[in-house]
Amino acid sequence: MFQLTATPSSALADEPVAIRATGLPPSKVVTLQASLKDEKGNLFQSRAFYRANKAGEIDLEQDPALGGDYVGVHSMGLFWSMKPTVAFQRLLKRDVMNSPFCITLDLYDSVCFKDSATVPPRVSQMVQRWFSGPGVQRKQIREGRVRGALFLPPGEGPFPGIIDLFGNIGGLVEFRASLLASSGFAVLALAYFAYEDLPEKLLEVDLEYFEEAASFLLSHPKIQRPGIGVISVSKGAEIGLAMACYLKQVVATVCINGCNMVVEVPLRYRDLVVPPILPALEYSQVHMSGAVSLQRCFGELLNKSNHQSVLPVEKAEGKILFIVGENDECIHSRAFAERAMDQLRSHGRSTGRMLAYPGAGHLIEPPYAPLCFWSWQHKLACPVVWGGDPVAHASTQEHVWGEIQKFFRQHLVKTTNKL
Repeated sequence: MFQLTATPSSALADEPVAIRATGLPPSKVVTLQASLKDEKGNLFQSRAFYRANKAGEIDLEQDPALGGDYVGVHSMGLFWSMKPTVAFQRLLKRDVMNSPFCITLDLYDSVCFKDSATVPPRVSQMVQRWFSGPGVQRKQIREGRVRGALFLPPGEGPFPGIIDLFGNIGGLVEFRASLLASSGFAVLALAYFAYEDLPEKLLEVDLEYFEEAASFLLSHPKIQRPGIGVISVSKGAEIGLAMACYLKQVVATVCINGCNMVVEVPLRYRDLVVPPILPALEYSQVHMSGAVSLQRCFGELLNKSNHQSVLPVEKAEGKILFIVGENDECIHSRAFAERAMDQLRSHGRSTGRMLAYPGAGHLIEPPYAPLCFWSWQHKLACPVVWGGDPVAHASTQEHVWGEIQKFFRQHLVKTTNKL
């Protein structure tokens, strides 16, 4: 009898799952397929072809996929290789507290390239992927101008505090914050435009808003003092780096694929106005799919000598971890991180560190999340190429997640307060 098991069948989204098939005819070639629908009903799928051993078993931790969406031994390949059935969709979990992503694993007893109403799977298994652990609390935040969601781990605390920033996607994105809270950090997922009563469009970066958010977080009775961390990606990483430069509350900053200069819109802080440098959109390239690669547009910024727009990274008092994907098709992220590291070194500072990952794209997310190679970008009203090789990107996400937590534990957690 065909059997398909996934252990654990219910777990956090950043935890691995062991998948095995048993009861197959010896040396039988089968298809394993993973499917999920997001909260908008968009379908994401992956499939891989495997050959059973002489005992009629397949173990994804040991046995290689012969073909399909990946090749070789990849125990979580069915998860990170999922792609939207309609182009340019990005998989994002919105409700992180009340429902999981439900992934259906199907086993077919032949090579199947697509769903068929006439050929049902021989056996199926459901896997639940949760984005918040037991005891994690979510608090809606509307304090002064600050808008977001605060995720608190179970227990009395105090906990190391982190502000989580995404990029030009806008709105409130919570899945990374809730997963970090499940690992013992108190995380404020912070919106800064296109949410509630915040500006609909990002016309400027008002750093005093982010300072207000940092002060709010530090004033919370469950937040450990004296400083907080920031985790940030894309445009958010530019803002995160600015926070590291100007805000004394920020003592540890993770910048994922961002710029070391102010781009597109001005940055304001008290009496200071940092003018932006504008991407040269005429250097953008249109992929055969119709998606736009912006890498050369941002690469041209490196050739311009607008020093007024460069962030004074050398003034940052805290530690900075730059994470870059070398296959980033959005910006030349490694070059920007190297410029920031040069700024630190030229001033005798050893407070920065860079981790560069060959094959990784722009949108580096928690482990086992599918690579988003391209997706619709509302600001440009067209799809944008983010880049990334699926296998290398998946490996990067696994390694980066551990490095981020290690970084924050090292620089935020008191020696008497272990996580």
